[in-house]
Amino acid sequence: MRYFLHFAYDGTQYHGWQVQPNTRTVQAEVDRCLSQVLRQPIHSLGSGRTDTGVHASHQVAHFDADLPADMTLDLLLYRLRRALPTDIAALRLHLVANDAHARFSAQKRNYEYFVVTQPDAFRRDHALYIDRPLDVVAMNEAASSLIGQFDFTSFSKVKGGVDHYVCYCTAAGWHPTGDGPAPGGLVFRIRANRFVRGMVRLVVGTLLDVGRGKMTPRQFQELLWAQRRVDAGGAAPARGLFLSKVEYEPGVVPAET
Repeated sequence: MRYFLHFAYDGTQYHGWQVQPNTRTVQAEVDRCLSQVLRQPIHSLGSGRTDTGVHASHQVAHFDADLPADMTLDLLLYRLRRALPTDIAALRLHLVANDAHARFSAQKRNYEYFVVTQPDAFRRDHALYIDRPLDVVAMNEAASSLIGQFDFTSFSKVKGGVDHYVCYCTAAGWHPTGDGPAPGGLVFRIRANRFVRGMVRLVVGTLLDVGRGKMTPRQFQELLWAQRRVDAGGAAPARGLFLSKVEYEPGVVPAET
């Protein structure tokens, strides 16, 4: 039987999602704990990779398993929550069709990048501190040029291991947020059918250059069209980035009761 696990994690102490030799990853911890609880080898597959230090407020992985006769889904979720490290939180667990796929059945993915404009000791690992004013109007004008279907070569890591860099982006913009003990800040939200490697951090880093007056919104748009990675700004630090929501085809994820 196939199951979807919805979960969140603080990526600060992990070298990303995907299993890698001789290093700690989120996938390795999830697989270890599922295998421990179910007493059988479990190999999960996530909706997408996150890099070292990147977080998720909503990640999804599927796995195949034969549950013991006395193991309900509620009991499995309870035991998994007890087994997982405290920086990984199991949110929901449910049965899916055998052909449902955490990655390929996903229709849209959403990311958020948090910026604080005042020092916040409680968010040092979860937001980027900017100590000077930003032109948010210009940043949003530039961000609006991302909406549509484009080749995102200019905002991808070189040799990202994909066969094309075309993504269809349906939302991109900066919004005020007052979350946290230190008020004030911004969150960049972007939604697309897919993301190429390093895309969001490179987009954010270049938009921050627009906000600092180093680039105009028109130059940002021309950079997108040029498809030249060398012209983009530096990538924003990983700590402010969250995979925030994975959306699926109708019928894949049952409604919550």
